[in-house]
Amino acid sequence: MRPREKTDHWKGSLALLLAQGFGTGRLKPGPGTWGSLVGLLWTWLLLASHSWVVAFAAMGVSFACAILLSTWASQHLGDKDPSSVVIDEIVAVPLVFVLPLTLNPGLLGDPTHLPTLERVGWWLAGFTLFRIFDIVKPPPIWQSQALPAGWGIVVDDLLAGLASSLVLGVIVFWRYR
Repeated sequence: MRPREKTDHWKGSLALLLAQGFGTGRLKPGPGTWGSLVGLLWTWLLLASHSWVVAFAAMGVSFACAILLSTWASQHLGDKDPSSVVIDEIVAVPLVFVLPLTLNPGLLGDPTHLPTLERVGWWLAGFTLFRIFDIVKPPPIWQSQALPAGWGIVVDDLLAGLASSLVLGVIVFWRYR
């Protein structure tokens, strides 16, 4: 290989590794579920910043990167929405917890301490809601897949995250009012 080919191969391998969630997108069954578990880790890292500004900035950058990586991966793999591409699930999962954490900032606990059983329950509830919305894709989530390239891959998951946040937020509101 010539130097340019080596560089292109390395960049392509890194892009695919990121798009496939560090390999979790290649796990069977349910690569989207495995990617969503990585999304919980991403959520935990954002919470560890202890700053809404940092968390939202990181989420915005991750959304943009997910669109670019999803576009590249779909072209590279020759599939409009490859099941192995799970960067969309990873970046969308933190959205699930935005409204609930606004209503109850201590809901998920401090990332530097062991969580209580109740807090683990909230993590699981958010994860489960997200998977349901991501799999069922009620309108307008389903329609968003018609968007071009990586937009169609990522936006449906962002909408699933927002829908999950709304449902979980209502539950948190009624539980802690």
